[in-house]
Amino acid sequence: MTDSKHDYYEVLGIPQSASADEIRTAYRKVAIQYHPDENPSDHNAEEKFKESAEAYKILFDTKN
Repeated sequence: MTDSKHDYYEVLGIPQSASADEIRTAYRKVAIQYHPDENPSDHNAEEKFKESAEAYKILFDTKN
């Protein structure tokens, strides 16, 4: 899906010093924006949705 050099903080639009709560909030915002149900014919939005889910999983796990 993404390469190992991908900046997950950038995907969610947050600083590297973001707390777990800030990560969660940013993920929800991005997920709603790019959700496939909201963008049914936009393949790029689907990819960004998947990318944001991956970023959330990685970053949230490391903050907890």
